[in-house]
This record gives sequence, structure tokens and C-alpha cells, in this order.
Amino acid sequence: MISTVDVQRRTVTNGDVSLAVFETGNPDGEPIVLVHGWPDTHDLWQYVVPQLSERFRVISYDTRGAGESTVPARVSDYELAALATDFRAVIDAVSPDAPVHVLAHDWGGVEVWEALATENAASRVASFTVTSGPNLDILMHWVRDRFRRPTFSNLAGPLEQGLASYYTYLFQLPWLPEAVLRRVMAGNWARFLGLFDGLDPARVKPAATIAEDMANGVNRYRANIARRLLRSQPKPTTVPVQVVINARDRAVRPSGYDDYGKFASQLWRRTIDSGHWSPISNPDDLVRATVEFIDMLGGAEASAELAEGRVSYSGE
Repeated sequence: MISTVDVQRRTVTNGDVSLAVFETGNPDGEPIVLVHGWPDTHDLWQYVVPQLSERFRVISYDTRGAGESTVPARVSDYELAALATDFRAVIDAVSPDAPVHVLAHDWGGVEVWEALATENAASRVASFTVTSGPNLDILMHWVRDRFRRPTFSNLAGPLEQGLASYYTYLFQLPWLPEAVLRRVMAGNWARFLGLFDGLDPARVKPAATIAEDMANGVNRYRANIARRLLRSQPKPTTVPVQVVINARDRAVRPSGYDDYGKFASQLWRRTIDSGHWSPISNPDDLVRATVEFIDMLGGAEASAELAEGRVSYSGE
């Protein structure tokens, strides 16, 4: 878990939802907000926070349905529009007068993408680094576009992603996913990540609430996957976006990012040698990518490599 030394906990409300927010680091630094995915809590960032704390005000929070935050009962309460307003409530509370930098993973990235589509997002978000957190509308647009032009090369990527997303289809079933997650997966999560992601199981320190977090989080999939597949409407953003592509990600395949440049006017890409849970397995690479991106945006002009979004390193 993230050390409790000098960590300030507060509660931010968004309608009926209370969000547990945690702040540490340099009180005079630029704010950076870390947004976790499924089935994690803010503790996902335990290896990232210490590396950012000297320079930044580091803010993380438990998203709705996870950790110490409110657990809504209705599936509709987990729609992306609602999750995006949670994110906005947090950044308005912790940094009302200045834009924030954002680093997000998995569903944390998915919901921040939704928030970036709002009209004044660029005035509230200075930079967005996302890893393993696809924009569902762009992803589904990419799938449909490739199937409209059914060559082997066009179909290979969507079919690969479709196979990688098999578990999202299973999560549409009633009650059974929750039962399996609570009774089987929660107690074996570290071992599973060792097998699935190739990381050291000893580095996996899930929250005490993981069984319920897993079960509650299934509603994110039910509320959004089928809906976006059938009616995706990609929206543009002018926020500077950096996509950190995990080369060995078995859940979000690299080819799914091919069309992002059509909707993000300022887009950079980096590739690291990591599986899906890079905040645990490769925190050094993730921090380096995030800080270099922030520094580049703050400079007078970007280097040619960064400006073209072609930066790639192995993380070794």
C-alpha cells in the first residue's frame, strides 16, 4: 500500500457519490492526478507515487465502486458519462484554479478519455498520459472501419483484439462473474497476474477490498461495452495525449491505437516492454514517460522525435 506518511485523505462528493481522495508529495508542485482501473484502487500506484512525490502534488482516488468510495447499486450508475463527472469533481476540488496533469490506467483511462471530450477540457487538463486504457468510441470506430474494408491486414487487428477481450463478453452474464471473482479470483489475484502478465507476484499487493472491488467493477463492462460497440461516437480532444503502449499487453492490443491520431489533435506514442499492469511491473518506465512528456510540453519546442510521436524504448 501507499505509505500513509504525509498522505492527506479527503472526500469529494459528486451528487450521491462520495469519492475517497488521497494527496501527497510536494505541496508547491504541479498537480498530477492518478486514476486507477479495474479491479484496483488508488493503491495501484504504490510504486509510482514515491517517484513523483518530490516534484508534484500527487493526487489519487478510489473510483466509484472501489475501495473507500461509494458503491452505486444500479448498472446505469457506471456509465462513462457518470464516471467522467467523478473525475471532473475531483480535479475541480483539488485544483480549482489550475489545470492538472493526468496519468491513468485501464478503466481509469477509459473514463478520463470521456472527460476529455468536453468543451473546456483543455483548460482543466494540461496533459494526459494513458496506458492500457482505450477510448471505447475510437476503438469501436476502428473495428467497424476495418470490417467495412475486409482485407486480411484490416481484419487481423480487430480479430486479435476481439479474442483478447473475451472476458468482457463473459462479464455480461448475470451474477456468475461476481461469484467467480469473489470466491476464486480475489484470493488468487497475485498468482493470476504472475501467469497472465509475467510479473513478479510478490509485487502485487491488492487492497483489502479486492473481492468486492472485482465484483462491483463488472458493472462498468455491462454499462458501456455493448453500448459503445453498437453506437460509438468518437469525439475530438485538443488536450495533449500520450499513449504508453504496453508491447506485451494481452488485454489491450497495440494495433487498437491505430486511429487515435484522427481524434486527438496532439498525440504522442511510446512503447514499453510491459504487460497490462505496467504500474506494477514497470513503474520506472511509466514515470519516465509521464515526466518527459510533461517536460516536453513545458519546453519552448518539442524534439523532432517527440513531436512526431515516435518515441519507443524497451524499458531496460
